[in-house]
Amino acid sequence: MTKGPEIISLKTPEERRRALAGATRAILAGDPVAIPTETVYGLAADAANDRAVARIYEAKGRPAFNPLIVHVADIDMAREFGEFSRVAETLAVAFWPGPLTLVLPRTSRCGLSLLVSAGLETIALRAPRSAFAQELIRSAGRPLAAPSANASGSISPTSAEHVRESLGGRIGLIIDGGPCGVGVESTIVKVEGERVTLLRPGGIARAEIARVAGRALEAPAPHAIEAPGMMQSHYAPRAPLRLGAAEQRQDEAFLGFGKIAGRPGAALNLSAAGDLVEAAANLFSHLRALDALCAEKGLAGIAAAPVPDEGLGEAINDRLARAASPRD
Repeated sequence: MTKGPEIISLKTPEERRRALAGATRAILAGDPVAIPTETVYGLAADAANDRAVARIYEAKGRPAFNPLIVHVADIDMAREFGEFSRVAETLAVAFWPGPLTLVLPRTSRCGLSLLVSAGLETIALRAPRSAFAQELIRSAGRPLAAPSANASGSISPTSAEHVRESLGGRIGLIIDGGPCGVGVESTIVKVEGERVTLLRPGGIARAEIARVAGRALEAPAPHAIEAPGMMQSHYAPRAPLRLGAAEQRQDEAFLGFGKIAGRPGAALNLSAAGDLVEAAANLFSHLRALDALCAEKGLAGIAAAPVPDEGLGEAINDRLARAASPRD
């Protein structure tokens, strides 16, 4: 029988000290550990250790061509690994720490594992707002490669229980920091000199980034995988997902939004008030719950109500579209 991971809470000062000590030991030993961030739970390992990064790929069953985000303490640490143009510096000052990932050219002195870039000449960097993630980076003295702590392609985890369900005995330690506040992954932008390309919508809206950058965000090249979350089929539940549903069919579970709510007992609402921030925070946990309901009740699939494609709605719709795409 496979032994399950140790789960340590952050509820008391003593538990927090034990969690930080245990996570630091794991990182320095080259072992991945699941940690809370403000976006989703991440599977963290030493980004400079090839074997440690390979263990992330192994635990997630992640395709080798899909890059990883490297989490750093601040801009000073990030400058060791990525070349910051004026625009990149402006964006980092405005949004770090927080849910923005910058894809930048690797520096000549970048000592990070080439596996985190999946063969690309760029590096994806983020300074997380999560207090525990920051403490761990500083305690270990290492930048952390930390993709979402779930099996590759499946629904991202926003609680420690989601991590346990998805990765089970593949990892040894989960730090339980409660539910994630943002609930969707970071926005990813690639910065090449003055050009800014939106690679993945996320926790910071396109309009906010464009305003700070002082320019419109460009679209990525078709079919290019330059950052996490760019595969067509991603964030997927086991049950088929039908998008843009104005009503719920008899054999479906329903993911509602606003006044489109679905049947009691077979539906969850991302936000009855139509609040996109609340909807983003609930997205992955509601998809997981409805996926489980489909399996339990033998339902044919999940129908999802329309979500406005503005602000955080762009990130929500991106995740839903990838979750609904045909499986590879």
